[in-house]
Amino acid sequence: MKFYLDSSAIVKRYVLEEGSDKVKEIYFEAFNGAATLHFSVWNVGEVLGALDTYYRRNWLEGEDYRVARESFIAETVRLLKLNVAKVVPVRSRLLAESWLLVEKHHIYEADALQIVSVENLGVDQLLSGDQRLVDISNKEEVNAAYLG
Repeated sequence: MKFYLDSSAIVKRYVLEEGSDKVKEIYFEAFNGAATLHFSVWNVGEVLGALDTYYRRNWLEGEDYRVARESFIAETVRLLKLNVAKVVPVRSRLLAESWLLVEKHHIYEADALQIVSVENLGVDQLLSGDQRLVDISNKEEVNAAYLG
């Protein structure tokens, strides 16, 4: 199974939230070779930013923040080396395609980019903690599931 994880889904791997159990299962499947994980290089920055926000708001203590950040980086590198994760580059063509979705659905560029990336990758399912992104993805005939 090929999964595309948006930033909110990836964060659930490193911060205990509703939906974290499902993300844990999917990472387990990837480490066992039963699934591949896909996300955009854009998501890497968003995940680091989200973890930093959790830290600045005192939702993560210093040590928990450090562990979450280092775990994200180390696991991503390990998954890439095992060839069970793909980090999709942000290409001009994908950005241009996403602009139509930004205007059509009045969504953030990153969300539109994720929908377009999923369509272009032939991924089986987009996983997100953002119900609106899931709803719009499904309207665009992209199989998406909510991890909320």
